[in-house]
Amino acid sequence: MAHILQRADLRLHPPSRTVEYQGEPVGSKVSFFVIDNDTPGTGPDLHRHPYCEIFIVHEGRARFTAGDLQVEAGREDIVVVAPEEPHGFVNLGPETLQMVCIHEHGRMITEWLNS
Repeated sequence: MAHILQRADLRLHPPSRTVEYQGEPVGSKVSFFVIDNDTPGTGPDLHRHPYCEIFIVHEGRARFTAGDLQVEAGREDIVVVAPEEPHGFVNLGPETLQMVCIHEHGRMITEWLNS
């Protein structure tokens, strides 16, 4: 069996054009975001998950924070964050940040740390 999902069917996160895919409803053990953000200086607040998160940068540049580490990543770079590690990222601009953020779980479990 195969499931085909159209971008229009996925949850949108305005003001960016980022979409969210939760795998659990179709029996997948993976979830992800497709980031399409053209606003420099923006990104998610510090948070963590009980599983790894893998970021694959397709275009643009981002500054990632993972625990005490800060690193810049750009086109074709991959960043892997360990389970329970506080992390976040910021679009460095000026170009659009396009990347995929893979969650090793069928549904995203996020604990926001700056709330």
